[in-house]
Amino acid sequence: MNKTAIKNFAIWARNKLIADIQYRAGLMGITVDGIKDPLPQSTGTMEFYDIGTSEPYAISGDAIPQRKKLVEVIRKKENDSNYATAYKYILEEVAYTWFNRLIAIRFMEVNDYLPSHIRVLSSESGKIEPDLVTTPFDAELAFTSAEEETVLRLKTENKLDELFRLLFIKQCNALNEILPALFEKTSDYTELLLNLSVVDQEGVVYHLTHDIPEQDFDITHPDEDGEVKGQVEIIGWLYQYYNTEPKNAAFAKNGKITKEEIPAVTQLFTPDWIVRYMVENSLGRIFIDKRKEQGVFADGRGLDEMSWDEVEAKRIANEEEIAGQMGWKYYLPEAAQTREVRQQLDEIQKQSEYKDVRDIKVIDPCMGSGHILVYAFDVLMQMYENDGYSQRDAAQCILEHNLFGLDIDERAAQLAYFAVMMKARQYDRRIFSRGIQPHVYAIAESNDIDTFTRDYFANNDPKLKAALDSIMNDLRDAKEYGSILTVAPVDFAALYARMDEVQNDISLYRESALNTILPLIRVAEALAQKYDVVVTNPPYMGSSGMSAKLNDYVKNHFPNSKADMFAIFMEHCHDMAVVNGYQAMITQHAWMFIGSYELLREGIYQNDLISLLHLGIKAFEEIGNDVVQTCSFVLKRSNHKKYRTKFVRLVDCKDYRQKKDSFLAGKYQTVSCISDYESIPGKPLAYWVGKNFIRNFDHADFIEKYGTLTGSQNITGDNEKYLRCFWEVASSSINHRWRFYAKGGDYRQYYGNLTFVVDWSDSARSFYSTNKTSNLLSEEFWYKPGITYSAITSRGTGFRYLPEGCIFDKGGPSITLRNKILEILALLNTNVAKYYFWVFNPSINLQVKDIKNLPILLPSDGIVTEMAEINLRLCKEDWNAFETSWDFSTHPLVKIVKEGGSQYFALNSCFTLLKEQCDKNFSQLQSNEESLNRLFIDLYGLSDEVSPEVEVRDVTIRKAELQRDIKSLLSYAVGCMFGRYSLDVDGLAYAGGDWDAEKYMTFLPDRDGILPITDEEYLEDDIVSRLCDWLKAVYGADTLEENLDFIAGALGGKGNSSREIIRSYFLKDFFKDHCKTYQKRPIYWLFDSGKQNGFKALIYLHRYTPDTIGNLRVDYLHKMQRVYESEINRMQDMIDHSTNAREVAASTKRKEKLQKQLKECRDYDEMIAHLALSRIELDLDDGVKVNYEKIQTASDGKKYSVLAKI
Repeated sequence: MNKTAIKNFAIWARNKLIADIQYRAGLMGITVDGIKDPLPQSTGTMEFYDIGTSEPYAISGDAIPQRKKLVEVIRKKENDSNYATAYKYILEEVAYTWFNRLIAIRFMEVNDYLPSHIRVLSSESGKIEPDLVTTPFDAELAFTSAEEETVLRLKTENKLDELFRLLFIKQCNALNEILPALFEKTSDYTELLLNLSVVDQEGVVYHLTHDIPEQDFDITHPDEDGEVKGQVEIIGWLYQYYNTEPKNAAFAKNGKITKEEIPAVTQLFTPDWIVRYMVENSLGRIFIDKRKEQGVFADGRGLDEMSWDEVEAKRIANEEEIAGQMGWKYYLPEAAQTREVRQQLDEIQKQSEYKDVRDIKVIDPCMGSGHILVYAFDVLMQMYENDGYSQRDAAQCILEHNLFGLDIDERAAQLAYFAVMMKARQYDRRIFSRGIQPHVYAIAESNDIDTFTRDYFANNDPKLKAALDSIMNDLRDAKEYGSILTVAPVDFAALYARMDEVQNDISLYRESALNTILPLIRVAEALAQKYDVVVTNPPYMGSSGMSAKLNDYVKNHFPNSKADMFAIFMEHCHDMAVVNGYQAMITQHAWMFIGSYELLREGIYQNDLISLLHLGIKAFEEIGNDVVQTCSFVLKRSNHKKYRTKFVRLVDCKDYRQKKDSFLAGKYQTVSCISDYESIPGKPLAYWVGKNFIRNFDHADFIEKYGTLTGSQNITGDNEKYLRCFWEVASSSINHRWRFYAKGGDYRQYYGNLTFVVDWSDSARSFYSTNKTSNLLSEEFWYKPGITYSAITSRGTGFRYLPEGCIFDKGGPSITLRNKILEILALLNTNVAKYYFWVFNPSINLQVKDIKNLPILLPSDGIVTEMAEINLRLCKEDWNAFETSWDFSTHPLVKIVKEGGSQYFALNSCFTLLKEQCDKNFSQLQSNEESLNRLFIDLYGLSDEVSPEVEVRDVTIRKAELQRDIKSLLSYAVGCMFGRYSLDVDGLAYAGGDWDAEKYMTFLPDRDGILPITDEEYLEDDIVSRLCDWLKAVYGADTLEENLDFIAGALGGKGNSSREIIRSYFLKDFFKDHCKTYQKRPIYWLFDSGKQNGFKALIYLHRYTPDTIGNLRVDYLHKMQRVYESEINRMQDMIDHSTNAREVAASTKRKEKLQKQLKECRDYDEMIAHLALSRIELDLDDGVKVNYEKIQTASDGKKYSVLAKI
């Protein structure tokens, strides 16, 4: 099946149909902007509409009432929303109505299912003109004499498109007789808006018949695996792809999902092999259960002459043999059970042993396009044939007695109805003539049933009225809730009997009753009755996307599963099944583990879970990301404590095809009892864990023996106001007003992620304790050392030492320990702890309770403490090697010179040594972590489940990286130029407060704290010149050029010399890198005149004064303007006097550039002047975000964008 062609067509066809329908509606004054009245010259028999041409557009005959109906429908829909929404919805409805009919007719003509056996959209001979257009009178359509004349006239006049439209509508109306749920009578506004062409090669008909290979519609054509399955599946793919753009649009808006959007966003076509697994192991199991004991004693031995294992092995082999005879490749025999459980199961089986196949009821309450129902039809057909029925009689029985389907989406219901009828036609050539319709319905709601229609139907019968009122009440707003509604049983026989009377009545309310009450009764009955098999792929939609109505409903009716629709359907489908009935589903796998589903799990555990396929990511062919992780299961509504479940773990298979192949090969199967896992905290369905994993809970300690893990962390309620990065504020206020704040962060182990500080003043703490959305951390946890971690991380959780003096946030919860800090820190960072946490909660959000539930086993010797100390030291040294650490002392490439002397004056040598040191530390940390893993794996007895290996990406200290390390060296050098750092003292030399000149002896900072960046060497004190001075001070003058070359090589930019490359880096990329390093809270601010690079200069936030901008303007900006004026004059002189044409051209080009830069500087000067005169004051405690705006806002309140964007 060419799914790419199907997808491309479906998406394109939707847009094409909508565009054509919009055009038709626009001709009649109905546009996205509103509805126009007919022009004054209109009459009762002809209406005119202004379309902006010399002649108005005219409609007459049936088109007038059809347009009136269209307007009425839009206005009615408008009452529920607004005009734009109503217009869009109704046109979308018309588009999908015709789309469904087009693909249905295409399917029927390819398979020769049309009653006339004449193709409607194509020709068997391959010509463009459809056979219906060529021989319209052979199609068994009932033409009036007037219609015959019209057909002949249009053929004579060669008006093929007009003729085709007439014939196509005629054919659709004729199909109403046999397929009424899809081909409703079209003498309404849908017919009015139809705009199809068979001549236009850019039309929908041409693309449908030419883009998608005909064999994809052919039920006799083998699929990609060489199997003939009947390509009704194409209907499902077309429906899914048709919804692609509406689904994307609904998700993109990041708001609540409306009831109109629910069908699109929840549509996900179930892979065929999973459909077969679910149906064969539920419906098929009913068949096999009756026969599975046959042959167990065929060798003449009795039960007392065989071991129980032999008996169960024979029963399993027998199930496999029966499934093989039926061609059920995806059937899994029931796991071997104990003698006691088997006896109980046999007793249950005896109760249903004589159930007739006609009594089996199967429902898919979220049927979509009917994929599951179609395969259930095939399985039921086999069961009927095995009982001696003919295919013809069986098809009729299946439609009448066995199959039921519901969907919230009318268009999906139409396609499911069609798919089921086509499957019936496959087995019975005359099924269309029998007048049998399947129990496949779109959810109907009672909102639009008026009092007159209700009273007419009730016919003064109080019992009828009570029954009707009951289902009307149950199905109010049903399209908001769908199949999760519960309908109370009523006397449906009496309701249908009354409906038979209505069918033969002549009342004015007859049509209304047939159109509104009959669908309601059918849906109510389907929801009220119980089923032997409930099988479905439910919608996946979290509570955040639900409407207010739906949210309230599920909170009240499904408190254990309210978080997502798939879980709600798990509960509801269970309730739809009879006792000892089967429930088969494919759902997201979150219910197996997440804490919010614990009560749902407890309910599931009260059933016999027959089998479960853990599919993980990429189970759906069309979903390439890792968001949707699924499982598929079959359970029986019975409960045996020691029942053994068969699990198939396919999570490590890379895609849907590998999962399918592994399943068929019998790989990754295990058997266990659900009751074994109920002792695990949270009761996760951790079917893969071994006995030791569970036993450890019985004899281990828990975290609260060693300390306290508070579930109530600090919450500021306003992080913008109360949080800063430590480098934003004055260093003197750190550990006073501002306290370091553990707030999670990226995956990192043992140490680090301490960049934030929190306002811990009296007024701030008062706010945290009184504001509704805040929380003040209990005083007993203030400033205490312990262990912190990131509550949310996509790479797993890293635990880090929390130094004394810190506060922690909900994003970085902390454990305050009385003892064993290093040992527990080591344990928490092992693969053993990660394994337990993953079982407790395989999401990105680790909960406090997950850590509290970890069984803690610690060795008695000191080896763990020793390795943990080393790991902590290595990670702390690594963290402190970067400027963004409070304990940063000096750059590693400078530290090497200080410690190693003149032998490391060459940067190349320094970097080589740094690389060796980093590699050594990295290897030691990785080795230590793997040793700790082995130690704890042995201690916990998990050698078969947990690997000691640590991937390179999970070692959270750095290796040397040339470009990154050179860029960070340049950043440190700039810090020295500003006086933030000094070559004579470790750590911060100046970050606010009083200036101490005695700290700077080896290299003097810039006197005014302004560093100009020019695109050429114009100024003696620009940033590149200052860098050269700094390199001489650190590494010596003799190695300057060598070191400049090394830096330029590491940066990798373009230029004719090392200085040019470095200058280009400062001009274009330094500030970007600085913003990235400092998390978009830069401390070096770039004054930037614009794209011409006329003027750029850095200042240091902590050295800013109200005079800084004035000094920058007078001493640097004006100076640069004079430089440009002088250079322009020099270029002009060369142009005037040079005889070298190349020199003249170069001078001319440079002069033009200089002129642009000069103009840019002059324009910039006007903005800078306003700010210089304003003498703006900054408060470091306000933080970078506030001060960055404040410095660019003049005293008159006007903002001047003089700084580079962050």
